[in-house]
Amino acid sequence: MPQIEHTSEMILPDSPRLIFMGTPDFALPSLSSLIRNHYQISLVVTQPDRPKGRGRKVSPPPVKILALDSGIDVLQPEKVLGEAFLRKIKEKEPDLIIVVAYGHILKREFLSIPKYGVVNIHASLLPKFRGAAPIQYAILNHETETGLTIMRMDEGLDTGPILLQERVPIGPGETAGQLADRLAEKSGPLIIRFLEEAARGLIREKIQASSGVIYAPKIEKGQTLVPWHETATHISAMIRAYDPFPGARTTLKGEMLKLFHPLIRGEIRTTLEAGKIIKGEGEGLFVETGKGVLEIKEVQYSGKRRMSAIEFLRGFPIKPGMKLGA
Repeated sequence: MPQIEHTSEMILPDSPRLIFMGTPDFALPSLSSLIRNHYQISLVVTQPDRPKGRGRKVSPPPVKILALDSGIDVLQPEKVLGEAFLRKIKEKEPDLIIVVAYGHILKREFLSIPKYGVVNIHASLLPKFRGAAPIQYAILNHETETGLTIMRMDEGLDTGPILLQERVPIGPGETAGQLADRLAEKSGPLIIRFLEEAARGLIREKIQASSGVIYAPKIEKGQTLVPWHETATHISAMIRAYDPFPGARTTLKGEMLKLFHPLIRGEIRTTLEAGKIIKGEGEGLFVETGKGVLEIKEVQYSGKRRMSAIEFLRGFPIKPGMKLGA
């Protein structure tokens, strides 16, 4: 089996033959930037069409739509394994494969195909937040900055050598969705910068430090229940980290309620009645936490659309003293 070579520098041709792999909206700015800059993309690999929305209508991935609109061939394997799939990749004779939010683990047989390897754009400053949910964990951990890392992929979980990084501040009230949109937009110019600098011999590989490693595994449903005994700061970060998906959850009158757009209204008071609603009127929804008060500006009741708390309270009157999560 061919080995993956790791050198101290990466020097690419001026016009490398590329394969692009990605699936969701996050990958669109990178692919769009490559297309606008007239790079040779012989193939786009994305995940199969899936049912989406309440109607569960089968829909193509966003990357597929852009690729087909741009006249690029598309491949949608269920798994990136098997001789047939590997043969199709080899037939394209790629110099480099670029991966952005593709959604599958890639094995050595695949990684060894392109002449200059496989590079990935990861939404954190590695080695911090390796894994599937780096944006959510950056907010959960109260980070003030994150960024993008272009790395050469190996068989580990985001362990490959770092090729290029860009730091990005995190806004004080920013949600995971808002941060993801900003990082996605920055990934387009960053991949072009990488390709241009690699063609000029300016890219040097940097082995990731063994210290400072933090993992950001996939968010599980059990993590999304709001622990009202925690501080308002902690709960605010949690609500923003899970916005828009999967949504931080609590219960109200036995029904599930998702919470969005939190505002901290002080953390001076400590209460023994965490989760108690102290205002549930026209002003909005104010809730006591283990330390401090949190205002919830938007909610989504079970089976309903997301709406402002004020709009919600018109249809679901709440008396002060009721508790969330009880």
